[in-house]
Amino acid sequence: MQRARVTVRGGVQGVGFRPHAWRLADELALGGWVSNTAEGVLIEVEGRAEAIEAFVRALRTRRPPSARIESLEVAPIAPRGERGFSIRPSARAERLSAAMLPDLATCPECLREMLDPRDRRYLYPFTNCTHCGPRYSIVQALPYDRERTTMRAFTLCPACRAEYGDPADRRFHAQPNACPACGPQLALWDAEGRVLAARQEALIEAAQALREGRIVALKGLGGFHLLVDARDAEAVARLRRRKGRAEKSFALMFPDLAAIRAACEVSAQEAALLASPQAPIVLLARLAGSGFAPGVALGVAPGCPELGAMLPYTPLHHLLSRELGFAVVATSANRSEEPIATDAREALARLNGIADLFLTHDRPIARPVEDSVARVVLGGEVLLRRGRGYAPYPLALPGAGQGGALLAVGAHMKSTVSLAAAGQVVTSSHLGDLDAPEGRDAHAAAARDLAALYGAAPAAVACDLHPDYASTRFAEASGLPLLRVQHHVAHVAACMAENGLSGEVLGVAWDGSGYGPDGTVWGGEFLLLEGASARRVAHLRTFRLPGGERAVREPRRAALGALYEALGDNGLEEAASHLHFTRNEIQVMKSMMTTGTLAPRSSSAGRLFDAVAALLGLRQVASYEGQAAMELEWAIAE
Repeated sequence: MQRARVTVRGGVQGVGFRPHAWRLADELALGGWVSNTAEGVLIEVEGRAEAIEAFVRALRTRRPPSARIESLEVAPIAPRGERGFSIRPSARAERLSAAMLPDLATCPECLREMLDPRDRRYLYPFTNCTHCGPRYSIVQALPYDRERTTMRAFTLCPACRAEYGDPADRRFHAQPNACPACGPQLALWDAEGRVLAARQEALIEAAQALREGRIVALKGLGGFHLLVDARDAEAVARLRRRKGRAEKSFALMFPDLAAIRAACEVSAQEAALLASPQAPIVLLARLAGSGFAPGVALGVAPGCPELGAMLPYTPLHHLLSRELGFAVVATSANRSEEPIATDAREALARLNGIADLFLTHDRPIARPVEDSVARVVLGGEVLLRRGRGYAPYPLALPGAGQGGALLAVGAHMKSTVSLAAAGQVVTSSHLGDLDAPEGRDAHAAAARDLAALYGAAPAAVACDLHPDYASTRFAEASGLPLLRVQHHVAHVAACMAENGLSGEVLGVAWDGSGYGPDGTVWGGEFLLLEGASARRVAHLRTFRLPGGERAVREPRRAALGALYEALGDNGLEEAASHLHFTRNEIQVMKSMMTTGTLAPRSSSAGRLFDAVAALLGLRQVASYEGQAAMELEWAIAE
């Protein structure tokens, strides 16, 4: 008889890994135990040597569908004569390094049960198991157990308690486990917070409101969505006016893959991505290019040859989509530039004047989690926004946090926060831009939350070199030692870490803008990195941006700067009418570029794309970030 200790790290909590280990041990007649720990899952097995070898081999090859093993270590220990195998309570410790699993889309088994009239969870919008459901959006502390989630307020009924305690059941220790008798419930509110309907009736009335062209705020996994009938041009236009989103495309939730195929080109790889446990928004080419797509009003994505499509990913979304049978706009419930709303009362206040009705529920959300956005490029999946389904999965990085935990606070736009500790880096969900006070508050809360969740008080803070970023000011206010990193050096270093590169690396960073230590605006950089050193070895030719930040919103200013750099005074008069400037404006901006006043030099590739878009007459003034470059890309593809 032999005994071994097996330490498994990675995404192994909340995915049915302990009952999986229990079943394997039972099959192989092994004694011992399994437990969640602060580092992952710890197992001790005792029995014949060949049975232990088979157990370890099966852990690697027959793991639960959503589990991800980053490391599996086996060490021999002294036998204890243990015959039976048990599942022990989770162990708490000061040092936390266990991976927190992201929220996962409804699995086929739960969907089948929910649609079976004979099942006790028939039409229940909060069914889940160890293969699916909320994780990151409900956890409040690690290790991941029910009493450390927002589900602790819901007492399990006898039937759910039996499932929860049975290692042979797929709901064994499924922390959000619930049913109609003991779990969260739906309610439909009007704009004043008055309850109009509850449970299934609430869902049916919300669906009818959408058919009538009304705007419904729906509380999902990680926050509220604003929903509207995607076929209704007037309703879509009303949502744009109320939300303050003039032209930027809306995401769509389709009832099924067949409905997506009726509007978009969908490859086998894109179909698999749409239906994956991560279930991101996937950017897909319209069947009719930039024109009409069946079942989708033109105002959903004006001028764009792509649609951002997703499938229902929670039981609530599945039930609503089946009730409707058509695509709905499903956009973050916020005013432009604000973070997503998560609390029902908060949503009532912040969405006042936007939403007509609120389809809400009483399961609290621990933190906001936006939808992820992805696309398939050259046969590979490219993640454009990391959120639900992907965050906060850690990246193993040997030596990370060796001298104490390091908090990285991100940039000013498309911000996230990251924590380096215990040999890994954990990155939050997408937080958005930090222009609005609400965005800055959400950023600060995310930084505190990440450190608290992993029990790692930061010893230092890494921030952008830009002195006026809200994230930089947050870092300065922390009172901790600062590590200031140039924006594009951070981009290249992040690519190195993500791809496991070391040694000397030449990185090419093409971007919109970043603060350069030489006083110029960087964004078309060739950087040589090795270890902690970085050197700029080349860059795109610089040109002036008259008006500085205004050139980001007005591509025509970037075009004027590029013309002036290339041709001097020649051509500026002709550019006046082409770029829709008055002669007086041209003279003012010429003076700015001549003296350098409010006209910084820039090597930005993003501003160069803007300049070309403006010179081609595609976009002179942008209503959202990146619009001119995107429209240039669309024009090239036509």
